[in-house]
Amino acid sequence: MNSSDLANSLCSPVLSSIPQLDPPVRLGVMASWSGSNFEAIAQAICDRRLNAQIQVVIYNNPEAKVVERAKRFDVPAVLLNHRDFESREALDRAIVKTLKHHNIEWLVMAGWMRIVTPVLLNAFPSRVLNIHPSLLPSFKGNRAVEQALAAGVKITGCTVHLVVPEVDSGEIIMQAAVPVLPSDTAETLQNRIHIQEHVIYPCAIALAAHNREGESKDE
Repeated sequence: MNSSDLANSLCSPVLSSIPQLDPPVRLGVMASWSGSNFEAIAQAICDRRLNAQIQVVIYNNPEAKVVERAKRFDVPAVLLNHRDFESREALDRAIVKTLKHHNIEWLVMAGWMRIVTPVLLNAFPSRVLNIHPSLLPSFKGNRAVEQALAAGVKITGCTVHLVVPEVDSGEIIMQAAVPVLPSDTAETLQNRIHIQEHVIYPCAIALAAHNREGESKDE
């Protein structure tokens, strides 16, 4: 098997059984940088693969490219620069106020580079999702791709999980595997992980919302 075949031999799980949501789920998205996962979610909505509406994008970095992507999809973007707040809790209170103003149901972190507090998590209990560039529980925290390369693993990937106070420790919703090639650098491996992130994140949103709806009916 050559490197090209290996790169394509491991990817995301079979996604044919992903539930369709009815009515559409109202999403808020938080991003700090390029917003490529935001765009993947927005495009999935446009393609009718995900029945959802993105109500607002919140970003904390004034130079974040996610703003340009949000404009293309006609989604309002709100800057809440963390440097303007005296504490993480103060920032999260402002985030919660903005999200509730836009009437969101689920919060999706798409490259949000700030640790959130119970102020935010308690406002949307079991309704906050994040995507992490490793197969959790391996390689939690920052520089997960570099951690995988340093450990010499042959397979890594990405994980969509519920957010809890302990970093990268919430319930796993969906994962995709990505092979580590002998020639990989952090950049090349990260790029292939991003491809799988864009595949599974819209599906994981649908699955998490569907499961949560079922739990609510059973309560």
